[in-house]
Amino acid sequence: MALRESEARRSEIVRMAKTSGLASVDELSSQFGVTASTIRRDLSQLTAQGLMARTYGGAIALDPHPESSLRQRSLEGFEAKRAIAEWAAEQICPGETVLLDAGTTVGTMGEFLRDAVNLTVIAAGLTALEALADADSVRVECLGGTLRPLSQGFVGPLAEASLQRVSFDRAFLGADAVTAEFGICEAELQQTRLKEMMIERAGKTYVLAHSAKLGQRPFHAWAPIPPGTTLVTDSGATPAQVDPFESAGIDVVIV
Repeated sequence: MALRESEARRSEIVRMAKTSGLASVDELSSQFGVTASTIRRDLSQLTAQGLMARTYGGAIALDPHPESSLRQRSLEGFEAKRAIAEWAAEQICPGETVLLDAGTTVGTMGEFLRDAVNLTVIAAGLTALEALADADSVRVECLGGTLRPLSQGFVGPLAEASLQRVSFDRAFLGADAVTAEFGICEAELQQTRLKEMMIERAGKTYVLAHSAKLGQRPFHAWAPIPPGTTLVTDSGATPAQVDPFESAGIDVVIV
């Protein structure tokens, strides 16, 4: 019985590490109701099996959660993402200059802005560009840079140089995941560096994130989000997911 329990616990540890990106000894000890020494033995065995790699205070999965393609993400939480995008688009006022980040939820905002008047949109990815390419009443500017095929967003030195020359009334950012402690999570540091610059150049920042992304840590690149940022999510968000953001001074809007 004890052997089966150990095997089940180790299997769950690997699953959790693939989902959140990091397995902490203290967190796992509390989660499974066993001693830290037991967890360390589990991690040592999983490391020997090639399933995990040890870090200070824990371990990471060697087969981490893969980054989904934009096409895959477009099929996830479709109705919730449209509701988030529609609410976000309604916050924009005539005459403003706004930045639309890469990603499916932010890109969907373009559909609700096609008839806007006296609006300038700076697009950081192909989704917004495609939605607004033939919108006659909207001035569209492209951030430019190196195109990431998976996210269809622009990154790199050219994108960063462009950001240094503009500012915007509002910035609408996407995220692979988001936590109150670390901020926006992405697959690469180039992405999070760019998001930090976007936040610095914006009068008001909104992070648009499906409730399934709240509290998750699939990767290890982060962009901190300052107090006063607005997190917009859907009705699937639980109090346990929302409370840490509100405690950190993040405004949370549930649509």
